Amino acid sequence: MAKTNILDRNGKVTAELELPAGIFEVPVHEHLLYEAVKAHETNRRRGTVSTKTRAEVSGSNRKPWRQKGTGRARAGATRSPLWRKGGTTFGPRPKTYDVRLPKAAKSQALRSALAAKWADSRLLVVEDLKLQAAKTKEAAALLRGLKVGKALVVDVRGNAALFAATRNLPGIKTTDWRTVNTRDILAYPWLVVSRQAFESLVERWK
Repeated sequence: MAKTNILDRNGKVTAELELPAGIFEVPVHEHLLYEAVKAHETNRRRGTVSTKTRAEVSGSNRKPWRQKGTGRARAGATRSPLWRKGGTTFGPRPKTYDVRLPKAAKSQALRSALAAKWADSRLLVVEDLKLQAAKTKEAAALLRGLKVGKALVVDVRGNAALFAATRNLPGIKTTDWRTVNTRDILAYPWLVVSRQAFESLVERWK
């Protein structure tokens, strides 16, 4: 069975933790990772862009000049798409971009992302990520001790000091283990997880 090291706050190994074969000893499905990230990014689109048709732009329905005898092209209204400030033909309209992945595909993509991080030795499980105070300086010192740069930090929601202290650190995102997603795992070079959050995460997705 695969194992990973448990680190202290200075990056030293203090124990080992067995990893479930159902997550860390299965092939990484790269195309499934692509589909999961694409769905996540697509679902972030608001779809609120809109243009006005000739029925919605301001202006009169009055015919600007008579049909014949002026020497100019015939025109029926100033709101025509042919006119400046007229309506737009086939312009973008509000729509939804929601993409629904099957639950099995989403869970398998998350397993693949975790397995890929572990295979690349970019997964750090830390015994404790609690801080004495919600200070950015303390959070930065903690991450320096672990020798990581840009990272996704995962802990339990109750560790409010960590969430507040890492808010202003560039390249760092802190999230609760319940809201971890495939896109965030792949977006950051390092994945730093507290032992409590890691055990909960593995128990949920194994």
